[in-house]
Amino acid sequence: MGVIDRAMGLMFGSGNVIAETAEVFRENAEGAGRRQLQLSEAALQQFAAEFQHPRRGVFDRVMDGVNRLPRPALALGTLGLFVAAMVDPVWFGARMTGIALVPEPLWWLLGAIVSFYFGARHQAKGQDFQRAVAATLALAPRGPLPADRSDPPADDNAALTDWRAMRGH
Repeated sequence: MGVIDRAMGLMFGSGNVIAETAEVFRENAEGAGRRQLQLSEAALQQFAAEFQHPRRGVFDRVMDGVNRLPRPALALGTLGLFVAAMVDPVWFGARMTGIALVPEPLWWLLGAIVSFYFGARHQAKGQDFQRAVAATLALAPRGPLPADRSDPPADDNAALTDWRAMRGH
């Protein structure tokens, strides 16, 4: 066997010449899978590292609390206007007459400020959600997941066992 190996080695060179020649024309599937896995892992690690943030200080927590006030204040203020209209319609009418005298450009400015505030808040919450998803993905196990073993094996099924016995299996 050693003579044949040496003769083939002299003729075709050392190593697996057929595989090396085939890889010139067709990509090695196993190598491509390894490279794809490495690329995916590197991308997930980079994504997770991008969304890591240090612990938040007292100032950040206080500002988060202040940022949570406008929406409840707007909702409760609107409900308060309805109550005021029912309790004292004359007082409410005087206030609404004052609001009717506000110039239109000032209404546009108020609308822009409120829109930008809620738009920025929406974007910040969306980014926080993406950070949470990235952190969860970073904790996910690498490689294939274990098979689902929640269903009992078919041999534990009494009806199936009886049916097989009737058929002679």
